[in-house]
Amino acid sequence: MARERRREDGTVNVRTRWAAGVLWLLAGFLAVREAVTPLRRPAGERLTALHAWLGADGPRYDDGGGVPFPEPPFVALLLKPLPHAPGAALDAAWLVGTLLLVAALAVVAARGLPAPVAARTAWLAAPGALCLLLVARPVRETLAAGHPGLLPVLLVLAGWLLVPGERRGGVVIGIGAAAQPVLLLFVPLLALTGRRRGAAGAAGAFAACTAVAWAALPGASGTYWWDHTAGAGLGAVPDAVTNQSLHGALLRLGLSGPGERVLFLALAAAVCAWALRRAVRYARDDQALLAAAVIGCAALVATPVAGEHQQVWILLAAAGRAGRRTADRPVWPVFAALVVVLDGTVLVPKMDSLAPIGDNFPLIAALLAACAVRFLPRGSQVWARPVAAGPAGRPNLLLELLLIRVGYFVYSWTRGRAAGDRATAEAHGHQVLDVQRFLRIDIEYDLNHAVAGSRWLADAMDFYYHTFHFAVPLTILGWLLVSRPAVYRDARRALAFTTLFGLVGFWLYPLAPPRLMPGLGFIDTANGPQDFDDPRYGVLTGISNPYAAMPSLHVGWSLWCALVLWRLAPPRWRPVAAAGFAYPLLTTVVVMGTANHYLLDAVGGVVVVAGGFAASRAVGRALTLRTAVPPPATSPERAGERMPERV
Repeated sequence: MARERRREDGTVNVRTRWAAGVLWLLAGFLAVREAVTPLRRPAGERLTALHAWLGADGPRYDDGGGVPFPEPPFVALLLKPLPHAPGAALDAAWLVGTLLLVAALAVVAARGLPAPVAARTAWLAAPGALCLLLVARPVRETLAAGHPGLLPVLLVLAGWLLVPGERRGGVVIGIGAAAQPVLLLFVPLLALTGRRRGAAGAAGAFAACTAVAWAALPGASGTYWWDHTAGAGLGAVPDAVTNQSLHGALLRLGLSGPGERVLFLALAAAVCAWALRRAVRYARDDQALLAAAVIGCAALVATPVAGEHQQVWILLAAAGRAGRRTADRPVWPVFAALVVVLDGTVLVPKMDSLAPIGDNFPLIAALLAACAVRFLPRGSQVWARPVAAGPAGRPNLLLELLLIRVGYFVYSWTRGRAAGDRATAEAHGHQVLDVQRFLRIDIEYDLNHAVAGSRWLADAMDFYYHTFHFAVPLTILGWLLVSRPAVYRDARRALAFTTLFGLVGFWLYPLAPPRLMPGLGFIDTANGPQDFDDPRYGVLTGISNPYAAMPSLHVGWSLWCALVLWRLAPPRWRPVAAAGFAYPLLTTVVVMGTANHYLLDAVGGVVVVAGGFAASRAVGRALTLRTAVPPPATSPERAGERMPERV
């Protein structure tokens, strides 16, 4: 009862405190890792961008003293004393200082969440945001390279959200804009939201900082502002994938010359104007963090050469709420987080036709945040209480596609890194064969040679092995998503657990398949004879982990398909549905006939499927109990959290 009273009082329960503690510990671990990893490298291989820019005399804007400095002269003025600091001490201090900036950015973002903030959210927001920032590519790349770009982001965000006094906040924003001129977009935002003194303070602070830098570094200032038009042409190559601005995307699409520049300026102006209109609306709706993120995303789109650190604004835009249903609400924050955490090529299949999407995913996300996503106003009826369709409601298709794609990436990444050494894998292969000989079920050799002796049969089995493995489960998942949403959730969860248990098997028992066992006479029907004197076995191990044989997920996933179809069939059609079990039986014959698995691998596939369905049922029961009796709530924010949909 004490815990229930604490909930009703608006405070948090013990589980929330524990969760916050775990998140802070995780954030500490990630911070230490990000600091230690660069420091363990040789002196010439850490903070490469910082040391390349500093040189012996500080930042330069020509190539006579090293890599041209791409930031404004005001930043060069701040960095000018650094070349005289000891190398190791400078590196350590820079990394610690950058990590403190990241932590401050997370705290400021958490403080900027729109009210009312539930007690649980208040406890978890800052450590959760810090963990996300520390695994985000922009932050990791900034730490590794020693780039100073996170400081202006923090200054502008703090001046907009936290600094007391309209003029003082504007001054802080102006200092941040002096370090990153594209952030001058916040000046019209201040003016349009009624903070005219803040806008004047920001413009004045920007002018003062720029004037001081011009007086101290007149040659550098002339080069930066006049010769290179506010830094355009300095730093990264404009058409590099790291430049996620609209200008970079147009160059990658093959446009160039005056026409491209005119098109870029017109599109950038349109994006900024529309983003300002949206940001003003969100600011007046007391969604100040979302308003800042929208402007930051517009700045990323509109700058000629965008640094990777500017992609942090995409993650901050995850604070916006979009979608009326509980199934739709996670789509935008999950998408925004994935875009900044994973490489764009992970989120789309590796196809030439989709390469422009994968190469420009951060730009696409920034455009969506600045111009397209319909974020909910705080006065909306579904702001705190989205429509809960329940288990029978259809999941969001985009979210499911994202999760499937990321799940496949995690599966491939884990499978590829679960490889044991060759000697251990071959020893396990001999163990499996010894057990099968003892049980008199060692049928792989004869079956493999029978298949290899018929070219058409070998080709048919190779096609089956490489195609049906993914095509059939994905087809069934798509059909269930459209026609049987409740069954889809349970089936998807069982498949996920099956795959997870399979990955555990790959880690614990690396096993060389028959085709990679030297001296036993097995024939690889797809790739031909292997050079066993080459530890890489030719091209095979360059594709995936060759020792991921126990259990056989080919058999496991095919059995999952048969079980799902059998469970869906009406009782009178069960005998017909039982014919679906021919699919896993045929798959078992194929994986042995092509020398990719042993019979015991197929047995392992059956075991992980059984474990997957058992784990899915256990989780389903737990979710049912959780949603059956909602906890008491005393505010609309907490009331909206009490009926989470099954996942």
